[in-house]
Amino acid sequence: MSEKLESIFHTNDKLGNQPEWNAVEVQTDGLVEDKYQGTAADRHDMRMLGRIQVLRRNFNFIPILGFSTVLICTWELLFANLLFALSDGGTGGLFWGFTVACIACVFIYLSMAEMASMTPTAGGQYHWVSEFSPRWCQKYLSYISGWLLAIGWQGAIVGLSFVAGTIVQGLISLSNPNYVPQQWHGTLLVIAAVVIAIAINIFLSKTLPIAEWFILVLHVAGLFAIIIPLLAMAPKNSAKVALLNISNNAGWSSTGTSFMIGLLTVLSSMMGFDCAVHMSEEVHNASETVPKAILWGAGLNGILGYLCIFTLCFTITDIPRLLDSPTGFPFLQLFSDVTKSNAGTAVMAAIVIITLVMAVVSEVATASRQIWAFSRDDGLPFSRYLRRVKPGWNIPLNALWVSLGFGIIIALINLGSSVALNAIVSLTISALISSYILSIGCLISKRLRGEPMPASKFSLGRYGMAVNVTAELFLIPFFIFCFFPIGTPVDPTTMNWAVVMFGGITVFATVYYVGYARGVYRPPNLIQNRDI
Repeated sequence: MSEKLESIFHTNDKLGNQPEWNAVEVQTDGLVEDKYQGTAADRHDMRMLGRIQVLRRNFNFIPILGFSTVLICTWELLFANLLFALSDGGTGGLFWGFTVACIACVFIYLSMAEMASMTPTAGGQYHWVSEFSPRWCQKYLSYISGWLLAIGWQGAIVGLSFVAGTIVQGLISLSNPNYVPQQWHGTLLVIAAVVIAIAINIFLSKTLPIAEWFILVLHVAGLFAIIIPLLAMAPKNSAKVALLNISNNAGWSSTGTSFMIGLLTVLSSMMGFDCAVHMSEEVHNASETVPKAILWGAGLNGILGYLCIFTLCFTITDIPRLLDSPTGFPFLQLFSDVTKSNAGTAVMAAIVIITLVMAVVSEVATASRQIWAFSRDDGLPFSRYLRRVKPGWNIPLNALWVSLGFGIIIALINLGSSVALNAIVSLTISALISSYILSIGCLISKRLRGEPMPASKFSLGRYGMAVNVTAELFLIPFFIFCFFPIGTPVDPTTMNWAVVMFGGITVFATVYYVGYARGVYRPPNLIQNRDI
């Protein structure tokens, strides 16, 4: 490795191996009440990480389980994204695609659960990359991971708010055929969802873990409130048609290509359980609780997802009619056709909308913790502002304001171009998958170098390498297909602009890193001390 590359990508040892990055957190030390300091293991982990406890540890297992399962909103997104699933794969593609996604998630989340137990920090993937990657590139790869996560999670806030808002518009269209959806209607609904989520995160932060119990119940019971009427009242497909009929309704040259594109639709309904990791510094006994929440959450949502998919596969008997629905959402048309009632459709759709909005609340919490954690290490512009935690509030308030501003600005883009909005939102899934590839890949490199693994309460043991490699074998093709358009023919309005957004963010972050950030960014591996 040349000296020039070393100077760009190597850790800057001149920054020193110091226990904290500046005096801001030190000034707030002690403001967290003892009951929110966590267990002895949590305090040890924070000392090992070189951090000071400034956020309240008020999440136990069930609240963080509810937080993560509701945020991922698997069955809700399966309903909401049914248009794309039916276009690419049909009912058979929906079932087998979800099966592939669930198998992949077993290996992905086992790998992430182990890393979360080794290093339970709000930084998540960018911290793991810093700790596990080869020394010559650890600083740069960590920095890029932090940027992709920060932008990806901010985009997720707007993306999910946009889905909830447009479902409301579709429901209005179903009830009032004279209604003409306008872009500014959707924009206002997106902004409303973001404002509600921010307000809950700011003013109800102490009670959020309690609320997660009730939201979890709604997430589970809500599905049954929808699928029971559908199964009882709808005409049924045969098992062969429901589970084996893989169709190509998007104009691709082969059914296989159509299936792979549709696979991304169902995969997105299971991606994002790193959200629990970014809340690690607010979880009791995080090194044990967070891995459990990831694995139990993925399992619970996988089961709920299968219940939803079995229902859809057997009750969708007229795909062309659903694809041509004036609502823009095939599931709304399905509800209407089955119940023969606008009121019944509205009630069932309201369950989906409410849980999606509650998912936005969790996404705001996740996104704000991610940029707050990255700013602790001077990873973003205005980090001194973003990392401040207001005394007495014990939440990253400035990071929450940034999430609010980002959400409103991106929502306003919809007034000029919905294509531009979709381009920004489409970055989310590719950014998350790339962060998984980097963090798990760096863990593999550490195993290959023969270095000892950090102690953890959840360990894959001798199966670690096999699990990690299998996860990468799934993630890499998933990442490639993230940039494919949904169907053909492709024009500027149907193009998947995620590749442009992903490349743009990576280039911008690299230029900013080379020009400025490499002199101030403190990779987490410099701060932590495993010998404590």
